[in-house]
Amino acid sequence: MFDSEIFKAVFLGVVQGIAEFLPISSSGHLVISAALLDVINGTDGTNLDDGGIKLNVALHVGTLFSILAIYRRDLIPLLRDVKLVTAIVVATIPIVIVGFTFKDQLKSAFDSPLMAGCGLLITACVLAVGQRLEHGNLELDQFSNQRALIVGVFQAVAILPGISRSGSTISGGMISGLNRDAAAKFSFLIAIPAISGAAVLELKDLFDPSHTDSTSFTALGLGALTAFVVGFFSLNLLLRLVSQGRLHWFVIYCACAGAATIAWQLSA
Repeated sequence: MFDSEIFKAVFLGVVQGIAEFLPISSSGHLVISAALLDVINGTDGTNLDDGGIKLNVALHVGTLFSILAIYRRDLIPLLRDVKLVTAIVVATIPIVIVGFTFKDQLKSAFDSPLMAGCGLLITACVLAVGQRLEHGNLELDQFSNQRALIVGVFQAVAILPGISRSGSTISGGMISGLNRDAAAKFSFLIAIPAISGAAVLELKDLFDPSHTDSTSFTALGLGALTAFVVGFFSLNLLLRLVSQGRLHWFVIYCACAGAATIAWQLSA
């Protein structure tokens, strides 16, 4: 028998696993995918911010473990590298400030596929500019806190749906002087506190009396597992593409997906 809840969890797990790491915006694709599922199912409750907080947290945890799995050999040495840890903290500050200051406004943005479509167009521009202005050859041990702050600002802007966190921070890293591989590594190291913090903030909303969430443990587990497995392969793929200088592939995709979403929403 078809279980729509499990289908939704697995489907969104695939979307999250692909879009969290490939520079096409997981938040934007989750908003758009949820709206499309509403149209297909003839419902008005698929949006993740409406009774789906547990699933959203599960999907984020799944992709978080993808990062930990791939960078597992770097995490222990990282704790001994005070300079790099400091740079990660500095890069995380902007998104913390933006997240807490504009929390209520950001929630409304995640109800809008039109906003996500516009964000995808911005992502296309950021990727194009990042590759165009790439000029650095710095390694992470040569990266200053001032440069880390610039990457952090890129990450804070990417809190909006449709603007890719990975695409923005990798582009910001390359513009700031990091070589491609170092920019990608720093992007996903600062993703660990960013994704963890987002999951914790969403989990806190479960205690809000206005939220009801009856998502089953089976659906949560399958969604998280799907996001982890798909995310693991997506992240490995992105690291290869960044090293080969092929981010321009995603410029075309984001521009087309953004334009199609905007056209769909304006014609609805």
